[in-house]
Amino acid sequence: MQKSTIQFSITKVIIVLFFASCSSVNVVKDYESVSIEKQLFQNTYFNNSDIDYVYKANISVYGNNLTGIFIAKKINRTTHRVVFTTEFGNKLFDIEISETEFRINSIVDELNKKILINTLKNDFRLLFKTDFLVSEQYQNKTYKVIKSTDNNNFNYLFFTTSNNKLDKIIHTTKTKEKISISFSSENNIFAQNIIVQHYNIPMQIEFNYLKQNQ
Repeated sequence: MQKSTIQFSITKVIIVLFFASCSSVNVVKDYESVSIEKQLFQNTYFNNSDIDYVYKANISVYGNNLTGIFIAKKINRTTHRVVFTTEFGNKLFDIEISETEFRINSIVDELNKKILINTLKNDFRLLFKTDFLVSEQYQNKTYKVIKSTDNNNFNYLFFTTSNNKLDKIIHTTKTKEKISISFSSENNIFAQNIIVQHYNIPMQIEFNYLKQNQ
């Protein structure tokens, strides 16, 4: 019974990923352009190879939900390994990902669909990206924002002016906002809650940290 439920949920997630809409980008409309403080920013979230990052994850698409356990580990300077299981311990996928490489160690047939794999690949690459070359910088009363070129796209990183914590990343093309990642953390080292939101489809992934003794 549980396997049938999992397969049904995965199938619904795959189907709704085919439907997309457009949006316009105007990320820093009300921000003032300021001088660049430094040329390179390094994101420290998911950047410690001594830590197993374990979260309860929920993927929501058009009201359909898939819940499981998400485990991420930095295995070398450029690569992370990600394992996603059901809450009962059944492995859904096991992948290795860097900015230039993507390797699937294992994946269930229901998830082995090109559109879903490409969506998750883009999400994880942005989530695990460490180095951002700064091309422009902006600021208002709430946020300091750095803009970084990402091939033909852009990443906007928002830091709170009160404590200089990385609060969110917005990934865009030249004309559209594509993905945002919001972080809730006590510092710039570890995020307790992460929300990945897509602009072109109603898809959201939420990660909530699981303590090792839970």
